[in-house]
Amino acid sequence: MRLSPSMRAMQAFEAFGRLGSVSAAAAELGVSSGAISQLLQKFEAFAGVRLLERRGRSVRLTPRGQRFHAEIAPAFAAIRTACDGLGRPSAAEEITISCLPSLAGKWLANHLLDWQGKHAHVNVRLTGEEQEPALDDGQVDFRISYGDAIRQFELSTALFTDWVVPACSPEFLARHPLRQPQDILGCQRLAIVWPKDQGVAPTWADWARSIDAPYSRAAGEVAFSLSSAAIDAAISGRGFVLAQHAMAAGDIASGRLVVPFDRRLTLGASYFLAWTRAVLDKPLGPELRSWLIATGRAQNARQKTARGESI
Repeated sequence: MRLSPSMRAMQAFEAFGRLGSVSAAAAELGVSSGAISQLLQKFEAFAGVRLLERRGRSVRLTPRGQRFHAEIAPAFAAIRTACDGLGRPSAAEEITISCLPSLAGKWLANHLLDWQGKHAHVNVRLTGEEQEPALDDGQVDFRISYGDAIRQFELSTALFTDWVVPACSPEFLARHPLRQPQDILGCQRLAIVWPKDQGVAPTWADWARSIDAPYSRAAGEVAFSLSSAAIDAAISGRGFVLAQHAMAAGDIASGRLVVPFDRRLTLGASYFLAWTRAVLDKPLGPELRSWLIATGRAQNARQKTARGESI
């Protein structure tokens, strides 16, 4: 808003009274000391009463000027507070996405950073948590999870169905040359055990059955509750992991993981997105929902395409 001369002069008067000097007021308002002196004279003339007392080169408020300043100061303080808040999203505008931890770190985070870069004025918070949140308490706007947990939510849609494939580091494979897929079962294997309420993760026994190979549990097998931790252990050369495509595709493409035999096992359920009605009233809430669904559907398309190709 363009201030009238009298309002601009009042702004100079308020700054002078609060800061105690012409030079300090000039520095805050970004003008010269001479400009502040002129504005103070203009405001005093506009007010029609004596508000300033000048003694030599010093200037201070008269008792009447002090009383008037005390009356206008709260209004200017409120304006400064409001201006400071411009561009900062309020708690009501923040959008929170809750996601299974491994999926958040290995799949969603990079995609979400791309979206956030195009919508920097909206504050999006991504949390990784195993337990299904209550979407009706106002703390979470979106939830990305897996399997039968979809029944807990009123508003939801399926995103994609993932699959796993045995993967290890190039260094591990060099130390353990293989001739056929079942040879993987004789190597160090990294197991993944999901929380009971999320269903059962694909096991090495499941994979052995899928290739018609005998299976026996190896002594000293290490089990991880987080898929991401198991994938990272495989990247470090600790053994084979049944890596989910959505989480490990980047590591496979970069060569940090290799798949010596492309024998895949499809997960028994799909990942899904759930949301609250309230988020659709937030700035860009509907747009973020559409983007999350489109991102999940694009992943599903990649899954289907990759099933017909060698990794």
